[in-house]
Amino acid sequence: MPVSKSAPFDLSAWVSARSKAVDQALDRFLPKATARPATIHAAMRYSLFAGGKRMRPALLLAAAEACGGKAAEAMPLACAVECIHTYSLIHDDLPAMDNDDFRRGKPTNHKVYGEGIAVLAGDALLTQAFEIAAQANAWPRYSHRDLMLEIARASGSLQLIAGQVADLEGEGKELTVPQLRYIHERKTSALLCCSVRLGGMSANCTPTQLQALTDFGYNVGLAFQVIDDILDVTQSTETLGKTAGKDVAAQKATYPRLVGLDQSRRIAARLTARAFGALKPFRGRAIALEALAKYLLERDR
Repeated sequence: MPVSKSAPFDLSAWVSARSKAVDQALDRFLPKATARPATIHAAMRYSLFAGGKRMRPALLLAAAEACGGKAAEAMPLACAVECIHTYSLIHDDLPAMDNDDFRRGKPTNHKVYGEGIAVLAGDALLTQAFEIAAQANAWPRYSHRDLMLEIARASGSLQLIAGQVADLEGEGKELTVPQLRYIHERKTSALLCCSVRLGGMSANCTPTQLQALTDFGYNVGLAFQVIDDILDVTQSTETLGKTAGKDVAAQKATYPRLVGLDQSRRIAARLTARAFGALKPFRGRAIALEALAKYLLERDR
């Protein structure tokens, strides 16, 4: 009798199933679009359900699986990080920030609802994130206090907000690679790293596993943003689903601008290799995380 071989991991099916579950959970957690005042709830839902890839929730759920956890217990945290990510995009697109007209192939929130409602929709989603996260269970190693601190620190003025501030202040200036890395570490990597850490926490992971997930999230987060820099100069608006060439037009420092496309691709590959290395303690149980990292690296091909 021939020896059976395990089927290859189907990342597309895995992501599709979890994205559907996240969408269903978000729909339950958020006020209905008709709840008064209806305008703000419609605006929140407009951006939250605008067709995002749910990459941060996917990373969170994959991290939970790698640590032997259950998706149902990780789901409130997965929904919380997606609310934070979406709020940051709404504010990022505002005229006072990146001034973008399209996001995920659709008009940005302020183009549909006006700048005032867009600001409030972002504020509401950030607040909603903590309400949702508070519904997660606590675990022997990780209390509700630990979970709230994790989310608050990643999205606060020393991380996510710090990255946005440095990005704004760096427009039109000749930044160094370390200065650009500072922006990417905070604007993108912080929330990705927080996502995988929360996934591990939801499975009551060991300190060794949490450190491995931290190293993984940090490196994948940086690789993700380097690839975004590359896509901005190599892909069309139609392909990206957002306005291409915005970084060049705004004279923003990017990896391609500072070190060139080839070196940027090498940097992304090196960061992802480090991420793969960080998963060694899981001894083959982090298949989904490995597949997601591979996807992030190959988005420009």
